[in-house]
Amino acid sequence: MNSKVQSLKAFLASAGRVALVEVAGTKGSTPREKGAFMLVSASAILGTIGGGQLEYMALDKARQMVMPSGRLGSVGRLQSSSRIEVDEVCATLDVPLGPEIGQCCGGRVEVLIRLVDATLAAELVATAEAEEAHLPHVYIFGGGHVGQALAASLALLPIHAVVIETRAEALEGMPETVETRLTPMPEAEIRKAPPGAAFAILTHDHALDFLIVTEALKRDDAAYVGMIGSKTKKATFKNWFLKSAEGSEAEFARLVSPIGGDAVKDKRPPVIAALAAAQIMTALVVHNASSNADHQVRQEKAMAG
Repeated sequence: MNSKVQSLKAFLASAGRVALVEVAGTKGSTPREKGAFMLVSASAILGTIGGGQLEYMALDKARQMVMPSGRLGSVGRLQSSSRIEVDEVCATLDVPLGPEIGQCCGGRVEVLIRLVDATLAAELVATAEAEEAHLPHVYIFGGGHVGQALAASLALLPIHAVVIETRAEALEGMPETVETRLTPMPEAEIRKAPPGAAFAILTHDHALDFLIVTEALKRDDAAYVGMIGSKTKKATFKNWFLKSAEGSEAEFARLVSPIGGDAVKDKRPPVIAALAAAQIMTALVVHNASSNADHQVRQEKAMAG
């Protein structure tokens, strides 16, 4: 598994002189939030601050800073209300996002550009490691056509994706940033998952699907439990779940099936995967917001008590 932290370390180790381009402040509507950043070398980029003319301007200034001459030239197309402050290792762009630079966001962005030294590189890696340790987990059970497509979609997102299979060959060709686990008892992985995890169940065996879903629905801290299948499969599972698995109606109500919803009548794996990925990300964001709100309420009660 090649994590985003590993990619960051590899970039810093091989890129030579590197500039950190960071969104230091925002007002109004902007492409990215404060703290968003990208790394720029003479020939490569890692990350983004939102694209568009703003990013091109910042990229141009960063490239001037990392070039061997180290000379800082002027940035074209700055509005009269823009400001740039520069020293040998640092530059600040303060840019309104108006029509003069071809962006109509309407906000204003302050961009800080710094040459990366050993201390700053270590800080970037430490921050990335801390963020990666707290990424929400998404478990994909099944590495078939839809599982492969879903893994590819989730590999692009800020989550920790894990594909779990009983067949070794089904784990071949997974994206580098996706973890894979080969096990004869996939349902046991449910119990190991951290709170707030999402579970997407789409194995090659309906009976195995039912077993895994049952374990997932027992996790009342799960952000999402989805199962691939038809209305008939869902009805069959409900009957078995309530009569034989000692499940409840409340638990069953938390099941999303078919995974990705049924609004789009398209069974091609990449389409199902795209719909499911959007559904899962929405569930993770909502769950995280709810958990944070509950935590704040508990803190306020504790302070009041």
